[in-house]
Amino acid sequence: MTHDHRGHADGGARPDTAAAAPPPGIPRQRDDSAGPRPPAGAAPAEPGTAAAPAAAGTDRPAAPAGRDRYLDLLRFLALVRVVVYHLFGWAWLSVLFPSMGVMFALAGSLMARSLNRPALSVIRGRLRRLLPPLWAFGAVLLPLMFAAGWNPLRDPDLGGPSGLAQLLDYLVPVGAPPYPEHLGSDSGLLDPTWADDAAGPLWYLRAYLWFVVASPLLLWAFRRVPWATLLAPLALTAVVGTGVVTIGGETGNAVTDFAVYAGCWVLGFAHHEGVLARVPRYLAVSCSALFMAFALWWASGHQGPDHWDLNDIPLAQATWSFGFVVILLQYAPSWKELPGRLRRLDKPVTLANNRAVTIYLWHNLLITAAVPILDQAYNLPFMQSDAASSLLDSTYTLWTFLLVWPLIGLAIVAFGWIEDIAARRRPRLWPAGPGRKRRRRA
Repeated sequence: MTHDHRGHADGGARPDTAAAAPPPGIPRQRDDSAGPRPPAGAAPAEPGTAAAPAAAGTDRPAAPAGRDRYLDLLRFLALVRVVVYHLFGWAWLSVLFPSMGVMFALAGSLMARSLNRPALSVIRGRLRRLLPPLWAFGAVLLPLMFAAGWNPLRDPDLGGPSGLAQLLDYLVPVGAPPYPEHLGSDSGLLDPTWADDAAGPLWYLRAYLWFVVASPLLLWAFRRVPWATLLAPLALTAVVGTGVVTIGGETGNAVTDFAVYAGCWVLGFAHHEGVLARVPRYLAVSCSALFMAFALWWASGHQGPDHWDLNDIPLAQATWSFGFVVILLQYAPSWKELPGRLRRLDKPVTLANNRAVTIYLWHNLLITAAVPILDQAYNLPFMQSDAASSLLDSTYTLWTFLLVWPLIGLAIVAFGWIEDIAARRRPRLWPAGPGRKRRRRA
């Protein structure tokens, strides 16, 4: 089963030079209906980094320094949607904006750009950026769960003492870090599912790590058989995500999540390599509409406990996200800055992109923490009347939504600087504007 979650990748600029030659099997195509086509979009660039040089012996142009603010905006919207989804639980949000597919596509585009450098150094760099923020989160979450009474040795889901090794996933998330589904009691300060809520989204880090490790092979395959590599994950999802082949336990979850979102990750490759820009727009949109129509048809007959929530329907999630991402990237403008009224979002967009991992890791735990904080409002003198209490009851989720953003801001200040240290940048508490360049390695 897939779940909904954040993204992890920084935005980048689109190259100003002509697109590289298409991979084998991709003919050059031209669509003159809308005037000259823009050059192929580069993957997101890391904050404060200069352009990566073109790989030796290739004809792929180097991506220029700077940020593609359109990609930054997509990541910002994906993060906001994730927080709203986990708070309100609205199933239709998974259809309105498939955040995870968007974030994996953006991360895949960045990975393709980075793989102009040696693959092992790129993988090490990605792990260096991912793991310290996870360690900080685990250093807070694990003691809280232990203090609340969780004993991994007695947890039947971990298989006793042999399952203790799964705790190592809090160090390197080869699998999803373990947690108890219920902890505490209904009369406690927190809801009994608070640990599940806090740690559940960590599946994303496992999937991200798998994609990072597999990317050199995936990119090699994409450059040789692009369409087969692009569509193979959908075929795999049709096998492992529909019950045709059943893989049990955490391994089955990991394989299913990989299959569901691998198509979006490879779409990031296609965006960076300029493949999508060479497909006529009418053809790309028409095919995407077919994928998305199939997704809705399949979801209508295979609904889970939350009905139209695509996170419970792997094949619908995979095909809907795939079509949605194709359209987003096919119409991608090249923005060096946000245009018009969107410019008002410049600082929030910049902050969200600089602290994407922190926001993703902490948001669900902070939603949980907002509940006992908000409950204190019932003790205020003017809340003692039935009318005031009823009003708070009816608007409780809205107040939780308003409270969680200041709490996320506190988490950014308290833990976000770890992302800078992990990226070898000068640490900043509130990176809502341009920062200094990263120190060059000797």
